[in-house]
Amino acid sequence: MWLFSRLFWPIHLRMPIDKDSVHDDASGEPGTLLAERERMHGMLQRQSGTFLEMAGRSAMVGSWVVDLPTRRFLWSDEVAAIYGMPASAMHEFDDAVGLFRSRWRDIFINRFEACARDGTPFDEEMEIVSAQGRNRWVRVMGQAVRDGQGAIVGVHGATHDVTARKKTQARAHWLETRLTHTLERLTDAFFMLDPEWRFTYMNHECEKLVGRPREELTGQPVWDEFRKAITPKIIELPEDSPDGRTLVELQQFRAPDGLWFEVRAYPSEDGLAVYMRDITQHRASQEQLKLLELSVSRLNDLVLITEAGEGGPSDQRLVFVNDAFVRHTGYTRDEVLGQSPRLLQGTRTQRAELDRIAAALKDGTPVRAEIINYRKHGEEFWIELDMVPVTDNAAQIINWVAVGRDITHRKAVVAQIQRLAFYDGLTQLPNRLVLTDRLEHAIRSTAHTRQCGALMFIDLDNFKTLNDTLGHSMGDTLLQQVAQRLTSAARPQDTVARLGGDEFVIMLTDLGASAGQAAVTAALAAEKILTALQEPYHLGGTEHHSSSSIGVTLFCTHEVTVSDLLKQADLAMYQAKVSGRNTVCFFDPSMQTAVSEAAALGSDLRQSLREKRFLLYYQPQVDRDGNMSGVEALLRWLHPQRGMVSPAEFIPAAEDSGLILPLGQWVLETACEQLAAWSLRTDTAHLCIAVNVSVRQFRHPHFVESVVAAINYAGIPASRLKLELTETLLADGIEVTVAKMATLKNMGVTLALDDFGVGYSALSSLKRLPLDQLKIDKNFVRDILRDPNDAAIARAIIAMAQSLGLEVMAEGVETEEQREFLAGQGCPCYQGYLFCPPLPIAELENFMQTRSR
Repeated sequence: MWLFSRLFWPIHLRMPIDKDSVHDDASGEPGTLLAERERMHGMLQRQSGTFLEMAGRSAMVGSWVVDLPTRRFLWSDEVAAIYGMPASAMHEFDDAVGLFRSRWRDIFINRFEACARDGTPFDEEMEIVSAQGRNRWVRVMGQAVRDGQGAIVGVHGATHDVTARKKTQARAHWLETRLTHTLERLTDAFFMLDPEWRFTYMNHECEKLVGRPREELTGQPVWDEFRKAITPKIIELPEDSPDGRTLVELQQFRAPDGLWFEVRAYPSEDGLAVYMRDITQHRASQEQLKLLELSVSRLNDLVLITEAGEGGPSDQRLVFVNDAFVRHTGYTRDEVLGQSPRLLQGTRTQRAELDRIAAALKDGTPVRAEIINYRKHGEEFWIELDMVPVTDNAAQIINWVAVGRDITHRKAVVAQIQRLAFYDGLTQLPNRLVLTDRLEHAIRSTAHTRQCGALMFIDLDNFKTLNDTLGHSMGDTLLQQVAQRLTSAARPQDTVARLGGDEFVIMLTDLGASAGQAAVTAALAAEKILTALQEPYHLGGTEHHSSSSIGVTLFCTHEVTVSDLLKQADLAMYQAKVSGRNTVCFFDPSMQTAVSEAAALGSDLRQSLREKRFLLYYQPQVDRDGNMSGVEALLRWLHPQRGMVSPAEFIPAAEDSGLILPLGQWVLETACEQLAAWSLRTDTAHLCIAVNVSVRQFRHPHFVESVVAAINYAGIPASRLKLELTETLLADGIEVTVAKMATLKNMGVTLALDDFGVGYSALSSLKRLPLDQLKIDKNFVRDILRDPNDAAIARAIIAMAQSLGLEVMAEGVETEEQREFLAGQGCPCYQGYLFCPPLPIAELENFMQTRSR
């Protein structure tokens, strides 16, 4: 009782009176609220004996009192803790009732009003939401308080937090429901027996197995055969056993109707819980397997038998292997029985064949396959496998029988025959047959791939002289070395073949959608091969120099024939011989003209680079207020005869020839030098310069080091240099791209993605890049006021940049209307002819001075 007396200690001794609230009474009369509280304290103190009686019924209860004239609540610390409300203050009736959930609020009010009106006590469990928003279940008890004349002057009560008990009850109900649901879903029959061996429960599977409904069997005794079979198997375990006090061994028994059952029973004080399943078919299968084992144990072919597997082909387990299997694989029976046949598979086992076998097993149809298996010690062997299903009387597959023959030797012979038939014996390159087949396939593919290909005919110069002077053995050695160089110089997807003698052919595919593009790519490949074949050869301890003549023809349509292509390439090769050997000629004169022009352009580029004929122009970049934030450096070429050459013409040529690397480095260093000059002036020190970086330049192994060197040499802040990367970088090698960008970002270099929206951008890649800025491509800006699609794309890019925390800049802004539209969408930076065209540095300086004035 000490606990209860503490719980119901007189409230006026436990709750300090809030003196500051004396004048808060609604009547406005001084001391009214204080007097009311003192009266309520007295009521609570007078009823403490009643609360002790309530506490006897409910532990951990808090008390409360309501004065009827004012309908204000005053409660103890325990109730305040439950409600999450102040303990020492009085609370309005509506505020206190508002803590009850809506569906309980009216119930409490009705109970309270009945108590206040008629003196009817109440005792209810209800749900509340505390002042902190926590859901609680409480037991609320209340009874009337009467004065000396018997009139009801208040209501006293107790509140008990029963949340924990409610959760326990809910959990128990859930577990009971879950258990019943689980038992009904069991694939095994399950039933329960009371101590008198009578049925008390059975699941649906048990009803099906027994053939009688549960309503009919409930309360009936179990059949005698079952009781006699199970009783001797009940054994007692030690008291400290982790499995409990009792256990029934797994038991198989035969019913009077001849069916076999497997039974597991678990006794308890309430009776017996029994799991039972029909194993008649299983026992029959075991007997059949024993017969098969005797029949096939001495066969020379490998014999495997597996269970059908409830989970499909992946769930198969070996139940029998014969002696031949043990001899061929090196595994013992103990090592494989119960295991999956997949233990014989390895790295070169054909996935397509395995998928075909799995599909057949799933459909229950016989299948034949030839697959690579592995012996226990890792040696490969080929096996020809026939698999057939074994069914029971109900046409259900219960086993699979596989018979295999070792065909390793046969496969080796076939492979050797194929190599002799399809590959050159001297160089091990594909011969004419293979080339013809692959070329026919490539020609047909052009109809749907829309990609051009090329056929390259290669003939060694003066090979007959070598044979005549050094002998055919040295000639054969040269041909072998030529074959190795051709294979190394070609791409993995290209076909290198030998037609005979000193004639070789290379078939190139996927060279581009246009003939012009394919011609340039094929010319570069031919030049690479020509250079590789010019390197010295080592023949019998002596150094030999040789060259070759190469003829090239293109195919961009499926209407051409293999014979036509070989003739065209051969004619082009002879034209190369006539032209002085050690050169490349194209069959199509117009293609030859294009290649010649490309070669001349590459030569001019090299010459201009040596003579420093390249210039940097700068185009201002401005913010929303029209203030210059920086410029973009743009490469220009002043040709000695042609004048200014368009970047669209010479940049691709520089990329193909590799000159983009020294050109890009020159642009980078020149931009850094200009930044250094601007850093000395207060009016230009804040400007940054954006430099375009090509894919080939960015992917160079020493690109990051070259940027660091340029910045350090110029002595400029890295943040003033902005590198504009193209979306082509996202096409492949994303991991290397992200790593390089992260290194540059950590240095302080600003990174922008140029021409956004026209290349390879994907959100999955974009979100990984440490970018600072996205640039909207000018193609979207040009028609932004006329084409709703361009406007939608621009809006989407701006919104995406903002969501990723990136700055966004629009290129190609030429009108004030375009700028206003972009500004309205949230784009703060612009570049275009509206503000200024690209200018040489001197004209740019004049432009900036004019703007400042």
